Amino acid sequence: MSGRLHALGLPAVALALVSGVLAVQLANGGGTFEPLRTADPCTTRAVTSRSDGIEGLTERLVLRGIDEAACRLHVSREALILELGQSDTRTDAEVEALHRGLSSAVRELEADGSLPPASALVDEALDSADLNGFLKAAIRALPDSVVDAALKTDDVLIRTIDDLDLRAVLADLDSPQDLNAQVEEAVTQAVKDSLSDRVRNLL
Repeated sequence: MSGRLHALGLPAVALALVSGVLAVQLANGGGTFEPLRTADPCTTRAVTSRSDGIEGLTERLVLRGIDEAACRLHVSREALILELGQSDTRTDAEVEALHRGLSSAVRELEADGSLPPASALVDEALDSADLNGFLKAAIRALPDSVVDAALKTDDVLIRTIDDLDLRAVLADLDSPQDLNAQVEEAVTQAVKDSLSDRVRNLL
């Protein structure tokens, strides 16, 4: 007899506990819960980075570029990132949208004044550059005003994006961080090459 009561008591206790949890959820607005909607990629959003220099610049460039590409493709940013990370085949539309998105991001950063001058990127680019010591010293000796007059950051970035083989970049893409890393490498190389060319012309 006590065994039957015990068997009947456990489900009753479980039911009471579940009812209690549901009551707490409903009391805290659980009855009107709606899942968060994905952000509209066509709406300009503030993009910040915890990093400085070329890494921070690249991160903001890629985030804005993906937003713009998603807007052009009429999908959410999350859906585009998921598609780029999972699909082995990149469509012409995806490659073109990302190219245009990155280019637009450069123009937006230039327009809102958040694009750093070329002189702010010199030291970082030279630290990783395979240049002889004399050339590095000559570049570092240039006043910031000379560097900024000779080299426009937006021009360097647009040329970098135009020269970037996005289909090859996307072929090895497993995450947005991979895209950041590859664009950052290209930007660093472009800044270094541009500086070297300008200094050689000056010497």
